[in-house]
Amino acid sequence: MTTQLDVATSAEHLLALYIEVDRALAVAAAETVQQTVTVIARLSVLAIPGVEQASITESRHSRFRTLVSTGPMASEADGIQYELGSGPCVDAVTDDAVCRSDDVSVDGRWPSFGRRAAAETGAASVMAFRLYLENDRDLITGLNLYSTRLAAFDEFAQTVASVVATHSAQAMMTATARATAAHLNQALASNREIGTAMGIIMATHKVTRGDAFDMLRTASQNSNRKLIDIAIDVVDTGLLEPTPANRHCTRRR
Repeated sequence: MTTQLDVATSAEHLLALYIEVDRALAVAAAETVQQTVTVIARLSVLAIPGVEQASITESRHSRFRTLVSTGPMASEADGIQYELGSGPCVDAVTDDAVCRSDDVSVDGRWPSFGRRAAAETGAASVMAFRLYLENDRDLITGLNLYSTRLAAFDEFAQTVASVVATHSAQAMMTATARATAAHLNQALASNREIGTAMGIIMATHKVTRGDAFDMLRTASQNSNRKLIDIAIDVVDTGLLEPTPANRHCTRRR
C-alpha cells in the first residue's frame, strides 16, 4: 500500500528529476541532433529505474533505423523488431502508444520478437515510448528501454520514463530546428557566393548568366572540387582559374 510519505518522496524525486532532465537536455539541444539523441539515451539509463540499455528509433516513411543505442542488447533487439516489423518499439511509434512488457519471451503480443530477443540478446523487460516531434510530420521517433531482469519496470519507472520522453522530444525538436536553420543559412550563404562569382564571370568574360554558371560547373567537374569552393575562389581573386580541361581552350563565341 502506498503511504503519504511514499507519495511525497516520489513527487520530490520527480520534481528533482524534472529539473535535472530539463537542464541536461537544454544543453544537449544546443548541440547537433546526433549529440542530443546520444545524451537522451545515456540519460535514460541513468534516470529511469530498471533500465540497463536504451536506444532511440527513427521511422520515416515506414522505414526504421536506430539513431543511437547504449549497448548491443538494445541495438540488436531493435534490429530484430525492424526485421519482423513487430515489437514493442515498433508498435510504440506506429500505434502512438506506451508499450511495456515484463517478460517478452512469453508475451503474446509479440511472440516472434519476444522469443528471439530473449534468446539472442538476453532482453527480458522492454518499455517503449513515442517521442512527439511537431516540426517534422514525416519523422516518428521512439525511446526504447531494455533490461535483462523480469518485471524490471514498475509504474513509477513508467512515470519517470514519461517525464524523460516528454523532455527528450522537446530537446530533439530544438536540435532539429537549429540544424535546419543552420542548413538554410549555409545554403543561403553558398547561393550568395555562387551568385557573386557568376556576376564576376559575366562581367569579365561578357557571357550570359547561364554561360557563367556552366563555366563554374565545368571548372568544378574538371578540378574535382565543389562548385562553392570554385565560386569562393572567384569572389576572392576575381578570376576563374583555368583547369586542365580548359587551359588550352578558348570559349566559342
